[in-house]
Amino acid sequence: MEGQHYKGKRVLVTGADGFMGSHLVDALLAQGAIVSVFVRGNSVTGTNINRLKNLSHCQDKLASVIGGDVGNPDTISLIKNNAPEVIFHLAADAYVPKSFDQPLEVWQTNATGTLHVLEGGRACGAQRIVCTSSSEVFGHCAGSIDELTEMRPTSLYGASKCAADRVAFAHYTQFNTPVSIIRPFNTYGPRHTYDVIPYFIKLALDGKDLTVHGDGTQTRDFSFVSDTVEGFLLMGSHPDAIGRAVNFGTGIDTTVNDVAKAIQQHIGGIEITHGDARMAEVQKMRCNPSLAKELFGWEAKVSISEGIRKNIEHVKATTRKKELV
Repeated sequence: MEGQHYKGKRVLVTGADGFMGSHLVDALLAQGAIVSVFVRGNSVTGTNINRLKNLSHCQDKLASVIGGDVGNPDTISLIKNNAPEVIFHLAADAYVPKSFDQPLEVWQTNATGTLHVLEGGRACGAQRIVCTSSSEVFGHCAGSIDELTEMRPTSLYGASKCAADRVAFAHYTQFNTPVSIIRPFNTYGPRHTYDVIPYFIKLALDGKDLTVHGDGTQTRDFSFVSDTVEGFLLMGSHPDAIGRAVNFGTGIDTTVNDVAKAIQQHIGGIEITHGDARMAEVQKMRCNPSLAKELFGWEAKVSISEGIRKNIEHVKATTRKKELV
């Protein structure tokens, strides 16, 4: 269904050069979409981006590259002028610890930036705007997390994504904007550079011991990037996604200790140690993906063990390629 839906459509992806955004761009291009990307500009490249790290392999296939800051109101006119039919909004300050030291910047990007993207989409009459929320909006929950679980974020990052989530829903109810809200749980895979799985893989391949924050019993619902991207494509195409927030995860939570042990077994020659607990750490997080299955027939396909293996193989291959250059 998604392939037919996106063929020939003008699609804009914000945060496109990031981990999930770049995989989504690949999937959209493969399905024949006309893809533009919105990425953060800088003092070297300005708004005319010369190099996109995670999209260098397909940059010549992009319709246009917009450099800007979603936290800036200029985003509205930039999106209006691009006139996309579908917008996937992934741009965010997604590194949770940044909100400990730079909460205002994180809020401006994640909460206010989402409103700017929504206003840009409304201005150009976009047919669908997919806003990326986060499992962090829920905070600690003893049981599995469904769409009706109370939002109790424990960090300012989580609070900023909670605000973005509700701003998107309010835009739908107030303006009838065709919004859908995706709540991915802890996504990992090739091109990811932070969070526990890629961080531990890099340390292990460098021959360094793995330091687990706290006692390591904290759990996360780790979802492989290909499964999450399938969720994005469904939220951008399925008619039942409009006006809804939908959780996407495996339904299985894994301890950080078990992640460390799995990487240790794959790579070997390293030890696992424990350090101080991280500020505002959520203790348990497990998705209830039943609504995604009910609405779209979606289920995660990649297990945590298979995903870690794939991730390690990718990092090894990338490292060998760099060494040969």
